[in-house]
Amino acid sequence: MKNARVAYAGALHTAMERDGQLLLADGRLVALEAVVWLPPLQPVTRARTILALGLNYADHAKELEFKAPEEPLVFIKGEGALIGHRAFTPRPPGVTFMHYECELTVVIGKTARHVKRCDAYDFIAGYTVANDYAIRDYLENWYRPNLRVKNRDACTPIGPWLVDAADVHAAGGPMNLALQTTVNGKLTQSGNTRDMIFDVPFLIEYFSSFMTLQPGDLILTGTPDGVVDCRAGDAVVTEIQAIGALHNTIQ
Repeated sequence: MKNARVAYAGALHTAMERDGQLLLADGRLVALEAVVWLPPLQPVTRARTILALGLNYADHAKELEFKAPEEPLVFIKGEGALIGHRAFTPRPPGVTFMHYECELTVVIGKTARHVKRCDAYDFIAGYTVANDYAIRDYLENWYRPNLRVKNRDACTPIGPWLVDAADVHAAGGPMNLALQTTVNGKLTQSGNTRDMIFDVPFLIEYFSSFMTLQPGDLILTGTPDGVVDCRAGDAVVTEIQAIGALHNTIQ
């Protein structure tokens, strides 16, 4: 099942796709373009932990002239960075290189502590798509991006759907999904989640070995090679097989 969160007619709604439209929880059918898309995540009663991976694809590490890491390279993001499908992301004035990052995103479904790799999928609620923009001008250390690179307001579109974990696992699982990015309709990035250095079960085992993951927490799993500079007005679509196509515009 694919679920979304949207704003429509002055209220917030959960919705699902129905015949090319959105079926709201109250039974109304509305056009995809008639709503404001929100991150497809249920509110939580605490600060949501957002864990993001750097250099988790060997080809991307090579693209940046780094050797593949031997341990996950992780940074934490604040929830203020998240925006929804069809939203706008500002490009700061004067920067010379701002690029997208198409990333499979794991949404934790239940409290996870000291989880074994073989049990990791039991703790996942679902999957969505994130576009984790980076601004290279502000980058001081590829291994530990500073706040201005990765934790800017509106720098991480996410959505449009939260796809149930069971649906993705039944279709072959999260570790064999094609990813791609287009900029103004031109294909600029293509890859597959099977090329992750640290796969999803490993990451859940790794994180839960020293911290408690809670329902609603997110793990952004990194991006393959093929990033290009994006300018104001560019329409960027980050898409993952079986998950969805996330649209964003640079302003």
